[in-house]
Amino acid sequence: MAALRAAVPVLALLGLCLRPAAAATPLVIWHGMGDSCCNPVSMGYIKKLVEKKIPGIYVLSLKIGSNMIQDMENSFFMNVNDQVREVCSQLATDPHLQGGYNAMGFSQGGQFLRAVAQRCPAPPMLNLISIGGQHQGRVFGFPRCPGESSHVCDWIRKTLDLGAYTKAVQEHLVQAEYWHDPLKEEDYRKSSIFLADINQERGINETYKKNLMALKKFVMVKFLNDTMVDPPISEWFGFYKSGQAKETIPLQETSLYKEDRLGLQEMDKAGKLVFLGVKGDHLQFSEEWFDSTILPFLQ
Repeated sequence: MAALRAAVPVLALLGLCLRPAAAATPLVIWHGMGDSCCNPVSMGYIKKLVEKKIPGIYVLSLKIGSNMIQDMENSFFMNVNDQVREVCSQLATDPHLQGGYNAMGFSQGGQFLRAVAQRCPAPPMLNLISIGGQHQGRVFGFPRCPGESSHVCDWIRKTLDLGAYTKAVQEHLVQAEYWHDPLKEEDYRKSSIFLADINQERGINETYKKNLMALKKFVMVKFLNDTMVDPPISEWFGFYKSGQAKETIPLQETSLYKEDRLGLQEMDKAGKLVFLGVKGDHLQFSEEWFDSTILPFLQ
């Protein structure tokens, strides 16, 4: 009996050692304008990189449409609110995500995933990583265009100049839905069907606020030499000072923060907001930077 009693702690310890390691938290990725879920030089590369660095992780790279071409086209022409509803449905029915997941959005995918966090709390998003996302929107055209979409961007520039806040343009042009003209603030607040809503510009949706504050970390990456996003400080939730388009202010000086309409002030004080800067133009970063700076938030 004495020998048996002595063996019990040893067996218990052995059992602990033989238990499989906890599964890695799943990751959901949303690409940017003119890209697709599985482009081998962009999202496909990121997916493989994460899977290599975190063995056993489940990575879902979001696809809106039945193929890569549709996915790319929808990044320009499918109503963002419809896209967010589609993604919420995908996440809700994916058995790998039901215990919670991390999310990583690139460029416009950053603010789209924030909308998912605010509107669809189940399954729960744990950490949100926005890489070059424009959380206060963007203005003044597209200095350059991704991939082979230059002709599309030429048309978008002309359309936005003619009437970004008209009903038809808002409902059918993705970039108009996060177009934020500091010289037309009233038009933006009244007519923006996406960004003005998730940024609480027309009133306080307490559910949006509660859901966003449930994040463990909200990481915002700004590209320090960005020539595509105007103003670049939008990537850190800052924007132009109201009524002009020259002087910018950080998030902490905006009315959104001071009135705490989204809970960002409280999140900031709790250490949940992380502001990261990386040298380079829009979405230009090294694998070494990604490994050392972003991967720790995914593990």
